[in-house]
Amino acid sequence: MKPSTDRAQAVQVLRRLAVVCAAAMLPSLAAAQAPAWPAKPVRIIVPTSPGGGTDIVTRLLAQRLSDVFGQPVLVENRPGAGQVLGTEFVARAAPDGYTQLMAASAIVLNQVLAKKPPYDTLRDFVPVTLAASLPNVLTVHPSLPVRNLKELLALARSRPGALNYSSAGSGTSPHMSMELLLSMAKIDITHIAYKGTGPATTDLLAGHVQLSMPNTLTAAQHLRTGRLRALGVTSAKRAAGLPGVPSLAEAGLPGYEAIQWYALFAPAGTPRDAVNRMQAESARALQAADMRERLATDGAEPGGLSPEAFAAFVKAEIEKWSRVVRDAKLALD
Repeated sequence: MKPSTDRAQAVQVLRRLAVVCAAAMLPSLAAAQAPAWPAKPVRIIVPTSPGGGTDIVTRLLAQRLSDVFGQPVLVENRPGAGQVLGTEFVARAAPDGYTQLMAASAIVLNQVLAKKPPYDTLRDFVPVTLAASLPNVLTVHPSLPVRNLKELLALARSRPGALNYSSAGSGTSPHMSMELLLSMAKIDITHIAYKGTGPATTDLLAGHVQLSMPNTLTAAQHLRTGRLRALGVTSAKRAAGLPGVPSLAEAGLPGYEAIQWYALFAPAGTPRDAVNRMQAESARALQAADMRERLATDGAEPGGLSPEAFAAFVKAEIEKWSRVVRDAKLALD
């Protein structure tokens, strides 16, 4: 009886081992059978209206990514509240990689300006990559009788509060860049906030407002046609796309510098493979010769930072603009 009993026990042990091995293999099999990301269309939320710099960069990139992924990369505009509405929408989206955000630097500016920000950039998002960076440009409607920064400052000082400027919304880079100028120059110009760069630029072109600080990507075409006049760029040095326009520091405001940027973020908890694929393919597309040439035409430089390097960049931006807000005593309207 003993040999038979031993055989039965051995069979039972082997069966248990088979069950354990099969269970251990299930995650690997599931991973092997799971479709590679993306397996369906990807949405990139743009928290501004169509026509602005964020929208332009996103649509350029989305076309390239659609071709590479073999899946549609859809651009969805959700403007409002100085880019907060679209940004918060992505912060609350499912962290599966299929809803991502193309944010402007307003994602940082809104956080440091608001008393109770609706999101935390580093807590609620995974930084994917920097897409592009570029300066803003101080522009005026041709009807305004100024040809350079010094003439504008003199006019503003003679008419405190009489001039007005448009921005893409409170807390956006055009708003903050102008407020930094007003603080440093000690002048008073009235802020009129719009729901996006498109309508802010439309009213500037129509002469309903006298000044604005759109980025070079948005302003370049209107500067070339003479519909707007440039007084200075916000970068420390002249922009390659506008070599004839001085920096504001060069034009009479030493120490002035403010750069706008566009970047991809995903909701916190997004799988690392989706983040890494989005970053790698975006970087490859942005660094392509024709894309670099297209961006350079309007004074923009392509990005492509790794998620880790971009996260460090965002942290440094938060620290920088927190100091500016504190020193200039700024707050959201």
